[in-house]
Amino acid sequence: MGLFNIFSVSGNVTDDVAKRMNLDRNVDLTFANTLKLPCRAEYFAAPSTLAALRATLSHAHHKDWPVTLLGGGSNVLLPDQLPGLVVRPALQQWWLTRQQGSVYAHVGAGVNWHDLVMATAERGLWGIENLALIPGCCGAAPVQNIGAYGVELGDTLQAVKVMEFATGATYWLSAKECAFGYRDSAFKGPLANKVVITQLVLRLSRKPTPRLNYGDLAARLPQAPTPLEVAEAVCAIRREKLPDPQVLANAGSFFKNPLVSDQSVAQLLKIYPTMPHFPQGKGQTKLAAGWLIDQCGLKGMRDGAFGVHQHQALVLVHFGGGDRDGLMKTASAIADKVEARFGVRLEPEPRVIKA
Repeated sequence: MGLFNIFSVSGNVTDDVAKRMNLDRNVDLTFANTLKLPCRAEYFAAPSTLAALRATLSHAHHKDWPVTLLGGGSNVLLPDQLPGLVVRPALQQWWLTRQQGSVYAHVGAGVNWHDLVMATAERGLWGIENLALIPGCCGAAPVQNIGAYGVELGDTLQAVKVMEFATGATYWLSAKECAFGYRDSAFKGPLANKVVITQLVLRLSRKPTPRLNYGDLAARLPQAPTPLEVAEAVCAIRREKLPDPQVLANAGSFFKNPLVSDQSVAQLLKIYPTMPHFPQGKGQTKLAAGWLIDQCGLKGMRDGAFGVHQHQALVLVHFGGGDRDGLMKTASAIADKVEARFGVRLEPEPRVIKA
């Protein structure tokens, strides 16, 4: 989870204004994205209140700067240079309320997602425990409609508070208005470049509602697990399969699991009867991108500075010394091989940020 939105807003700023607006100049963002792609921001700010965020965006709009909003940097592909202003909202407050038997988590955009999952699980609250160890900030979660182990954010999200770039006005959007889809939302479509997410409201429950049908999750748990036990089991599985971005740079799942027609799947199953496939209804079936890559013999392959992780074919890793152009070249070569064998084109999951 990394990018919120980009708003085309150029000009110069004096050092005095930069100081008053808490803007840092010529900031290295290499370590602000989990793929460790080299990138420098002309200016950078991390407002910690709505007023500071509104003032920062207003200043950028007045100066006609390009503005990029960055979250945890875990789901973005950054260019070498980002002109204008990069803003990372640092709204860190979160709290719980109760209403009609449900518990609602009100969460600032700058809260670390995994920390939130574990904190609610420790309190015995069900709803987001399957989404443990997904890196990034809460504000970026709705953009991508993050999901894992049979659960998506859209299953629990009730509302999102946003701020308009142009006016600084804030308002709420319902889950329906967010138009969630598979790794998709209105924030990638009609709301792109128009709003920044500032707060989420998630509906949680104390009533046991475990969802354990994905992989071997159930086999790792007692008969009546707690939310914390589920979250810890998910963490264990992820750590076994996925590299720690602090140790080996990566952005988690690099390719989306492709959605193909049921007819195409039927033809593929005649050739590959053990192929994992997950019917989605409406004539579509989801395939496992990692399995497709693995069947092409690409698990563990290396292409210069980049490669496919040795234990999880869905993850591309950066060994160091590469840039975004090199990464995209490697990704395209992988997609070409999968398409040549299966007739299915893989699409990157991280968002490509234009300079």
